[in-house]
Amino acid sequence: MGLTLYGAILSPYVRKIRIQLAEQNIDYELTPVAPFQQPDWYYAISPLGRIPAIKDGDFTLADSAVIAQYLQDTRKAASLYGDTAEEAARVRWLEKYADYELAPYATFTVFYNRVVAPVKGETSDTAAVEAALTTQLPPLFDYLEAELANQPFFLGSRLSLADIAVSCQLINMTHAGEWVDAQRWPGLAGLLGRMIERASVALLLPEEQKLVARMTGKA
Repeated sequence: MGLTLYGAILSPYVRKIRIQLAEQNIDYELTPVAPFQQPDWYYAISPLGRIPAIKDGDFTLADSAVIAQYLQDTRKAASLYGDTAEEAARVRWLEKYADYELAPYATFTVFYNRVVAPVKGETSDTAAVEAALTTQLPPLFDYLEAELANQPFFLGSRLSLADIAVSCQLINMTHAGEWVDAQRWPGLAGLLGRMIERASVALLLPEEQKLVARMTGKA
């Protein structure tokens, strides 16, 4: 039995795993599971109902960071965690930073209010979006800019899961019409630009953009 990935294509966490799978040339099947309409059977795979989750043979697993590490540990593929314990720890930290610090504002505030809330019949919280863009995200971007230190990627010239995780949150912002200010954060804007040109990302974006266009009435 092959590898099955469960989730929705606009989830940054699902996108993270899809990019990893592409970068490491791992075959998989995507089974759509909506984040707000999980079927009952899905809770046997992901007890909290969150996406993504995977099924690898008879083995099931949830949480994108845990899945990413599992895929790295079980497939013979180039490391996305660097070559040393120090590099691996830094990658995991930056992945966590993206998943838990960037996500509340980039995805769950800006993207949610601009793209998801109208589809669900909710009123977009424009004040929350403005606060995220002007107050909450800038210091987070400042930190990431410093961590890049004028390098192409967080590990210098080498792609890692840190770059994937951070870019996945920034991509959700672009779907909501917001791009990183290249004058204020040139390193971070450059990282996003390099990532969206990689085949592993570029092949995913047209389908995502079509879905966003339908959701926002711009199709």
